Amino acid sequence: MTATDSSPAPNFIRNIIAEDLKANKNEGRVHTRFPPEPNGYLHIGHAKSICLNFGLAQEFGGVCNLRFDDTDPSKEEVKYVESIKEDVRWLGFDWQDREFYASDYFEQLHEYAVQLIKDGKAYVCDLSANEIREYRGTLTEPGKNSPYRDRSVEENLNLFERMRAGEFKDGSRVLRAKIDMASPNLNMRDPVIYRILHAEHHRTGNTWCIYPMYDFTHGQSDSIEGITHSICTLEFEDHRPLYDWFLDALKIFHPQQIEFARLNLSYTVMSKRMLLQLIEEGYIPGWDDPRMPTISGLRRRGYTPESIRNFCERIGVAKRDSMVDIALLEHSVREDLNKRAPRVMAVLRPIRLVIDNYPENKMEELEAVNNPEDPGMGTRKIPFSRVLYIEQDDFREVPPKKFFRLAPGREVRLRYAYFIKCVGVVRDEQTGEVVELHCTYDPKTRGGDAPDGRKVRATLHWVSAAHSLKAEVRLYDHLFLKANPTDEKDGADFKTYLNPDSLETLTSCRVEPTLKDAAPGSRYQFERLGYFCVDTVDSSNEKLVFNRTVTLRDTWAKIQKVEKEAMEVHKGVIKG
Repeated sequence: MTATDSSPAPNFIRNIIAEDLKANKNEGRVHTRFPPEPNGYLHIGHAKSICLNFGLAQEFGGVCNLRFDDTDPSKEEVKYVESIKEDVRWLGFDWQDREFYASDYFEQLHEYAVQLIKDGKAYVCDLSANEIREYRGTLTEPGKNSPYRDRSVEENLNLFERMRAGEFKDGSRVLRAKIDMASPNLNMRDPVIYRILHAEHHRTGNTWCIYPMYDFTHGQSDSIEGITHSICTLEFEDHRPLYDWFLDALKIFHPQQIEFARLNLSYTVMSKRMLLQLIEEGYIPGWDDPRMPTISGLRRRGYTPESIRNFCERIGVAKRDSMVDIALLEHSVREDLNKRAPRVMAVLRPIRLVIDNYPENKMEELEAVNNPEDPGMGTRKIPFSRVLYIEQDDFREVPPKKFFRLAPGREVRLRYAYFIKCVGVVRDEQTGEVVELHCTYDPKTRGGDAPDGRKVRATLHWVSAAHSLKAEVRLYDHLFLKANPTDEKDGADFKTYLNPDSLETLTSCRVEPTLKDAAPGSRYQFERLGYFCVDTVDSSNEKLVFNRTVTLRDTWAKIQKVEKEAMEVHKGVIKG
């Protein structure tokens, strides 16, 4: 399956691979992998890694493995494995027959650990987790050797075998690499490579009660699979010396680890731990909630795989962490949906409008364009009748300055229909609120301008009261009020910045009847309102539910326009 939407931009990883191929390194092979932990759902940050790893392999004629880092059975579940596979496929990538698990290599990894013990490069340590931290030292002070560091090879082999046999309690012993407790890199100060964990594994059951740590699993799994370029996020840069040390100590095939900056997106959090906390504490109902930055949440909200791939290509690959404005992600989906989403009319907050001089029993079908960006999408017929619904916000009894929509005595155009003029209002007897509008129409203005040349300054969307469908519409906004909710400078918990208005549910909406058989997941532009998607969980034949994907207002495009205009002014100043 191909997932290329445009020519890839140069970046330092592409340059490294190109140079390796030129030098015939690894016999000209390019073999990457995407190695998620099955302890949660993937988010947009993982999408960047997926696009990078699969995209580079595709670009250079190589292959990419999907490998699950399933070394912590206390947090992993089969449902996470299945969700990850669904997300990768949905993004447009195919690992074919290369689906692997770290648990596939448990026996081999154990043999590697035994080899390190025999070579005097690993030992069983009885220090507790807290004691290990105390012995490790600090960035300015060297660590201290464990009192168990000089155990004999025979004793270490015996203890490690008994660890595997289940003789010891969780946390009572670990296997550590014997490297250098005075190393300036804390990761090299005798890191733990195996711990005791009596927990049932989702694939191996109770076969094992000792499990390898990620730093020990990562490089050796890469080596076993013949990975040529092990692409990791920047936080693993300080772990690379350890990655290299294990491979060199074991004298096995040595892939190259390359680090890139992870994705940080404004107005959200990119930590599975934090996202899980939001779910477990009841702030968000689940991983696929459309406010979540998870791939499943974005999919349910109406994002397309193409828009996410294009976003990942746009932000590029860098060596330094930075914050990406969520407006760019929204711009990417807006740009994509503008080309592919059919236009329809929907009224979210309806007010009844009666056309007094329109025949009571008359209904006519008006022709509407499905997508002006794509003439090939054709047209549709929408019913027009005497009683309509328009948006409450499109009427003001006392219009403010620069309000050009409907008001008493004012004329406007109804989209695809006629000019109408407001001639009266009906109020609720108790509240005095306007609940119904009365208008007249000009039958000579159907679908066009007035024959006498008069103009109107606003065009409103509408639906026929008798023919429209009831719908629930969910309006989503940013999950957090602060651009960087994990900024620890003010000491506040990230949940402090949750947006209380991140979801508004409207239950009295009306949509045009062409949406009667709208399939779950299908996407539309509600004219003048934004892009919406039929909810894949709650929508049914009995109840239409739409999620707002994104508004029509493109703040990123506006930013780009301002920057472009400023640059033109700057160039003019220089030329002058």
